[in-house]
Amino acid sequence: MSRLLSRIGAFSAAHRLAVIGAWITLTVALTVVTISGATFSDAEFSISGAESTTALATMKEAFPEADPDAGELLLVVEAPDGTSLTRPDGRDLVTDLVSRATGVPGVKSAADPYAKSRPYVSEDGSVAVSTLTVDLEADQTAVEGDLRKAAEPLTDEGYAVELGGALDDGAPEIAGVTEIIGVVVAFVVLLLTFGSLAAAGANMLTALSGVVVGVLGILAWSAAGEGIQSTTLIIAVMLGLAVGIDYALLILSRFRDELRRGAGVDAAVARAAGTAGTSVVVAGTTVVIALTGLAIVRIAFITEMGLGAALAVIVAVAASLTVVPAVLKTLGHRALPRGERPGRGTAYEPPVAPAAPAAPAAPVNAEKAGGRRGRGLLGRWARVVVDRPVLTLLGSTVLVALLAVPALSLKTELDPPGGPDPAGSQRAAYTTVSHAFGAGEQNPLVVLFEGPDAADTATATTKEITALSGVADISPVQHGEDPGIAFLAVTPERGPTDPRTKDLVASLRTAMDDVPDAEVSVTGQTAVDVDVDAALSSGLVVYLIAVVGLSLLLLTLVFRSVMIPLLATVGFLMSLAAGLGVTVAVFQWGWAGTLVGLDEARPLASLTPLIVVGVLFGLAMDYQVFLVARMHEAHRNGLPTRAAVLRGFGQASPVVVAAAAIMASVFAGFAFSGGDQMVASIGLALTVGVLVDALVVRMLLVPAALRLLGEASWWIPRALDRVLPNLDTEGSSLGQEEPRQELAGSARV
Repeated sequence: MSRLLSRIGAFSAAHRLAVIGAWITLTVALTVVTISGATFSDAEFSISGAESTTALATMKEAFPEADPDAGELLLVVEAPDGTSLTRPDGRDLVTDLVSRATGVPGVKSAADPYAKSRPYVSEDGSVAVSTLTVDLEADQTAVEGDLRKAAEPLTDEGYAVELGGALDDGAPEIAGVTEIIGVVVAFVVLLLTFGSLAAAGANMLTALSGVVVGVLGILAWSAAGEGIQSTTLIIAVMLGLAVGIDYALLILSRFRDELRRGAGVDAAVARAAGTAGTSVVVAGTTVVIALTGLAIVRIAFITEMGLGAALAVIVAVAASLTVVPAVLKTLGHRALPRGERPGRGTAYEPPVAPAAPAAPAAPVNAEKAGGRRGRGLLGRWARVVVDRPVLTLLGSTVLVALLAVPALSLKTELDPPGGPDPAGSQRAAYTTVSHAFGAGEQNPLVVLFEGPDAADTATATTKEITALSGVADISPVQHGEDPGIAFLAVTPERGPTDPRTKDLVASLRTAMDDVPDAEVSVTGQTAVDVDVDAALSSGLVVYLIAVVGLSLLLLTLVFRSVMIPLLATVGFLMSLAAGLGVTVAVFQWGWAGTLVGLDEARPLASLTPLIVVGVLFGLAMDYQVFLVARMHEAHRNGLPTRAAVLRGFGQASPVVVAAAAIMASVFAGFAFSGGDQMVASIGLALTVGVLVDALVVRMLLVPAALRLLGEASWWIPRALDRVLPNLDTEGSSLGQEEPRQELAGSARV
């Protein structure tokens, strides 16, 4: 692989105008497709093939909506204490409000709460509700504003008027203030790492260009289908930006190392593409497989999110392998700090050909083996770790365990009932209706009957359903033109997130198993949510097992070792536990919630653990590859384990620290944005997970464990070694195909 990537890098550098032109052409083409019809969709959660999903599809076909282009809002009026909406004065106020609401642009109709056929007034007369049919094409903000103005005569008299439900929120905001600050911090880290404004700017520009192409690709994909979820785009931007910066950083860092060795620009580009480029491909492939593997859960929303994020990562990898070499050719020695450029008085080391692998000889002085990279803070860090491995392992494990403790109380929910904003009108309306009509009023279960004389069969089961624990009310049997389909609406006593409602769904399904001559299904949005939550819980376990197995297989292939994959997998699980633990403490327990703009402490969104597992797994494998690849390279070149760990650590640790700081900055920008709490919780979990994985697991636990294991770190059964393909992540095959080197001082671009 390294030979192929080296040639791709050399070709891109030699034909940089053609490469840049090709990417610009692709960007323009995707822009045209995006403008032609990119859309966002906010479809409800569902599982393909689940009982509730299949029955709901049957319901929509048998009982089609009167107006598919309309949505619903609830206009909720609550009378002041001591008054009643059933009295003539209160009734007149509500009737006038409904009449004014009908005249609001975008409102197609407003139901009369006092209609005898379907009254919607509480028994005590304190609350009345009008169901509004609203044009989905209308501006929701304008509609709500006009309804507020229409309600002013009531609010001036002390009546509370709230709007329940929600329509389309429109395109998401993906570049808020905190996100921009995160990118700025990432640029500062690049500048401090490289000591060159040109190098830092080139790195950031390449990554941002990749994000633009990735976003356009996702939007073009949405134009070809039925739209995408707004969260899909946000996650893709978050991940695409983070990996794009890191992958370019890795290749640029290797390019600078090659220049320092005395290689010419062309040779340095080719070798950086062949060595660091191989690590980028391995790391990117791991992330992509982990994200596309989210399809294992069989939930369309999650599959879409995984595919969208995977597309952003693929674009980032492609840009790193083609655009970055072209940019490096243009930069030349300007990628180095001014003091290290040719003609500035810097002494260059003579070119060093890669050494052929050899058996370890006499003990090698670790500090000398580390060379120039063995000095400084990170060099001292490495020596402390390898000299005190047991203490390092114990201290690191205790730290991670403390961070992970809150994860033991992890709870999840699909959506907060009444919307995410506890101070919003939507939540107030939901709470008011729940108190006045019962907690389950707004989330009925639907029992669907299919078969001959379905209506009669449904009628016969009414008493049995009413007798079930947790049933507050049951509607009359309803049926359409097809006599083979009928349904009952069952109102639970509890809300949709109450465990007793979940038990009621199970009880209904058990009770209806033996109904003769009919197929009976329990559906409705609450039943769908119960099924989705169950699928997420079981899917998380299956997915976690799958990614753990993948990490063992992939890293065995890359490092041809048994222990390194085991260490990587254990480290990933520790990072995952720490990330989720801190997120539970903040979002579920409410600790320091104001820092992330938390309005109320609630269980995490059901999607959060699953998305965090997929993304963090890929990133953890990135750091393992980046760090251990250099250690493995040093060991293959003849150094014993301790010296190889020090040399590899000295070479790779600055890149890993910079990469982790950059990723954490990007993710933290989303965590502290104060916007969508699911996105914020994912951002916080990834921020903590990345920092723990890079700074604790990969830079403390892994070196200490390798030091304790010694030569056993690199052991692999001979039979397995013979059958595994050689990916050559260290670029050992490039020694025989090193491009002709230029004079150190001649290549100034």
